[in-house]
Amino acid sequence: MSTPGSSNGVATWVRESNLLWYHRWVIRVLKAGPIPQHVAFIMDGNRRFAQKENIAKAEGHSKGFDKLSETLQWCQDIGIREVTVYAFSIENFKRTKEEVDTLMSLAREKFRKLLEERDKLHERGICIRIIGNTALLPEDIQRFLAEAVLITRNNTKAFLNVAFSYTSRDEMAHSIRTVAEGFAQGKLQQDDIDEELLSRCMYTKHGTNPDLLVRTSGEVRLSDFLTWQSESTVIYFTETLWPDFNVWQLFGAVFYYQRCHWQLGAGGKREIEASEGESSPTDEKEREERVRRFLDDVERRDHESFGEADGGNIAGRSFFFH
Repeated sequence: MSTPGSSNGVATWVRESNLLWYHRWVIRVLKAGPIPQHVAFIMDGNRRFAQKENIAKAEGHSKGFDKLSETLQWCQDIGIREVTVYAFSIENFKRTKEEVDTLMSLAREKFRKLLEERDKLHERGICIRIIGNTALLPEDIQRFLAEAVLITRNNTKAFLNVAFSYTSRDEMAHSIRTVAEGFAQGKLQQDDIDEELLSRCMYTKHGTNPDLLVRTSGEVRLSDFLTWQSESTVIYFTETLWPDFNVWQLFGAVFYYQRCHWQLGAGGKREIEASEGESSPTDEKEREERVRRFLDDVERRDHESFGEADGGNIAGRSFFFH
């Protein structure tokens, strides 16, 4: 049995809990306060870990995956229902061809393993969602991602959102293009366009905003990750390299969230208040119906593209569905 905070070398997405009695005692104490329901991770430091340990970069990235699977189990132990991980930034394509090829090979290996573990995913009720510009990825990886989403889309106990080929700027541009297209086609009117509509056209439209965001490795920035969604998010930075991250540091991040929670109020998305007299009830009802039809059409096209990706006719969409 591996000790908490260490990897046992098993390349699996779904682990058995390795926590001991005193870890579970700490969890009981933490549960006396608010537990974040959605935690996002910027898993930084794999390359520096490899350099520190004098191992190949590829091995550093592999250790990073082992830490991800372990951390996902800790999150389930604590009661965190939704996790988003920054697996691959669009900016990572600017790295050397050798490193990009290594990362793509690792993705193939790990998503093949995920598909082999579908029974465990169903048993735990884990739904996999992929957010990002998947059109930039090799077609075989797109098919793996599409199948992972397809086979888990009816699971509702826990959600794992994998940001792969993602940046917030690309996500915002995607949302703006979607809305602009709807306006140009006459499906939307100018007064229909607001912050809420843009949010409902983001890659992350079916998820919740993160309550807590954790970044490892000592870098104090978001690196273009979930910037639209992080308005009320508690951000926790640690100097620990991602492969060295352990359960005590996750406990510390949750405790930090609890200390900050009093400042957050109810959290979540801000409500957009309309000015008095701005529109009649009839106009508002018509607006809501227009927006609903537009969003239903966007959802339908996304599902069609998702089916094409799974069938081999790849279309560049984010695979993020209920």
